[in-house]
Amino acid sequence: MAKNKLLQPFVKWAGGKRQLLETIRLYIPKFTTYFEPFVGGGAVLFDIQPKKAVVNDINSELISAYKVIRDDIDELIKHLSAHKNEKEYFYALRELDRTPGYKAWSSVQRASRLIYLNKTCYNGLFRVNNQGQFNVPFGNYKSPNIVNEVVLRAAHHYLSTSDIKFRNTDFAEAVADAKRGDFVYLDPPYDPVSDTAYFTGYSLDGFGREEQARLKRVVDDLDERGCKVLLSNSSTDFIRDLYKGYKIITVKASRAINSDSSRRGKVDEILVMNYGE
Repeated sequence: MAKNKLLQPFVKWAGGKRQLLETIRLYIPKFTTYFEPFVGGGAVLFDIQPKKAVVNDINSELISAYKVIRDDIDELIKHLSAHKNEKEYFYALRELDRTPGYKAWSSVQRASRLIYLNKTCYNGLFRVNNQGQFNVPFGNYKSPNIVNEVVLRAAHHYLSTSDIKFRNTDFAEAVADAKRGDFVYLDPPYDPVSDTAYFTGYSLDGFGREEQARLKRVVDDLDERGCKVLLSNSSTDFIRDLYKGYKIITVKASRAINSDSSRRGKVDEILVMNYGE
């Protein structure tokens, strides 16, 4: 079946893989069910376009937005169309998750808010504080594409016509039922390449080296189960040592989201896999 070229992420997400898709495509194996425990903006999911998949993210608002796009696309587009690209409006909407009434919002309202804030905030960066509240400043863009109807409807068509299960849980639980012949793509928060590069704001849970080591144990378990596993991470000595014994390929990637402009160049990242020659 031909792929839908209009299918692409509906939000910009830290660590997104759009720039590495051409490389990742070279290593996609044949599989039964596709698993992605750290789906984020879904660049790889929307590029592969599997007919059967289990996708997960620890961010409950993001997973809810995927479900809204699948189930309530017309209402979402209608709600998005009412937003204004104004600083005062932005901050009023951003502050709402600090209020008790926010919990009573519908899933459509919350998805619309997430997409709007993502399109209009500075650098399109999703970040929350330790209370789980969105805290990125206004981007002050002249004409942000708040309602990208073509992309949203392409995502709706794919998600509503394919067998896609959504989960909002720990990565280990997300792949608990993966079995022989299934393909698992892992794109965790990267091991920091410097002390100042540590980014944990995408969720309330930090992802330090203990979590990296726990993820490695999950990879070992998936390998023993006969699953095909592909993992992306930074090319640090720690990660390379952790995955000794697996096939490791070095790739060049641009870091678009980084507060330090001197670190926004081409850097080494790695792909780790348990298949291929």
